[in-house]
Amino acid sequence: MISDNLTEAKRVLDSNNLVAIPTETVYGLAGNAYNVEAVEKIFALKKRPHYNPLIVHIATADQLNQVAKAIPEAALTLALEFWPGPLTLVLKKQSIISDAVSSGKDTVAVRVPNHPLTLELLKRIDYPLAAPSANPFGSISPTNAKHVRSYFENHLELILDGGDCERGIESTIIGFENETPVLYRLGSLALEQIEDKIGRVIVKNQNNDASPASPGMLSRHYAPATTTYVTDEIEKLLKAHSDKKIGVLLFQHQLKTVVEHQEVLSTAGDLTEAAKNLYAALHRLDSMKLDLIIAEKLPDTGLGKTLNDKLKRASKSANL
Repeated sequence: MISDNLTEAKRVLDSNNLVAIPTETVYGLAGNAYNVEAVEKIFALKKRPHYNPLIVHIATADQLNQVAKAIPEAALTLALEFWPGPLTLVLKKQSIISDAVSSGKDTVAVRVPNHPLTLELLKRIDYPLAAPSANPFGSISPTNAKHVRSYFENHLELILDGGDCERGIESTIIGFENETPVLYRLGSLALEQIEDKIGRVIVKNQNNDASPASPGMLSRHYAPATTTYVTDEIEKLLKAHSDKKIGVLLFQHQLKTVVEHQEVLSTAGDLTEAAKNLYAALHRLDSMKLDLIIAEKLPDTGLGKTLNDKLKRASKSANL
């Protein structure tokens, strides 16, 4: 059921069942973070490997001490500056956070989402929500309630409908190693904005398929079912695959070449708009039963770095 009924959402969650929730980034598959049964349901429904930790969502920065400890000063600075918002902090966890949530690590990934419906829900319950993206593991993240329904229609009592996600891509993830800030995942908060507040952030190797320090570090992720390539030589690829049914994902301008299925992320050339539209465009192309999706590389600055990272993880090859 798709609804904006918070009373019903609370009832389902209090029963240790799952609800899909809207955030400013993508829709999340939420359960009681303090209840191992609910957490296990998240992993089972997503078919998510247990070595990949979950993000815990809290209502306000004041609740941070309930789930995390030994919090570095830089983390507090970021929380006060960017929460509610698309920033996840990886911190030493309190004992109340189970190994099921943290994948056996001594840390917890935590944030305050910036969506009025979900913030109100978090205020009505007395536990935080563990909530990865509401999609099968490795698939395109959902940015509206219909995307979630297409994945889990017969498996969720409630999809809380908060409209289209404002940001459209996942949160940026920052951790702390010996109190040094480390980037674990590029997201919808640009690294430059973070460094403006706390100084230099170390960029960690963001491909770790064996034991990721945070969500979003697997080399293949966010992927359409359709084979996808990302390239800066679209015309060349179109000629090489002229016998195939192809969809094209473009940053700003449509191709002069006749291609029936074209998605333009931002006619204004705005990277924020492109980010908001990225997953929705991939969902549309993926639903067309194409042989191939060819995505154009974006300008590699600011949010463009994040979008290129998402496309690279979604693609069969970074280039051809």
